[in-house]
Amino acid sequence: MHEMSLCEGIRTVIEDQARQHAVGKVKRVRLEIGRFSGVEKPALEFAFDVVMRGSVAEGAHLEMIDLPGRAMCYDCIKEVEIIERLDPCPDCGGGKLMPVGGDELRIKDLEVV
Repeated sequence: MHEMSLCEGIRTVIEDQARQHAVGKVKRVRLEIGRFSGVEKPALEFAFDVVMRGSVAEGAHLEMIDLPGRAMCYDCIKEVEIIERLDPCPDCGGGKLMPVGGDELRIKDLEVV
């Protein structure tokens, strides 16, 4: 389950930021998760609760924000939103698309007390 290692990285970032800004408790963590990131949300939620035990984010609410898949269409020269990696362009129907977004996983912000 790679979600566990993702949460360990998230914990490291949270603890570093908490030390840097003298934060005693993190109440909420908002993550942006791209459609093509390969993250299983239920597994991430479970791993988050386990990995955050004993940290400043123990008991924090995890909020997951979905980001769409995006691709550059070389037929109509537009950046478009796509559902699946191999979908045709929703604007022109062309098949020459290069994915340019949707594989992100990043901490958007932290709510602290």
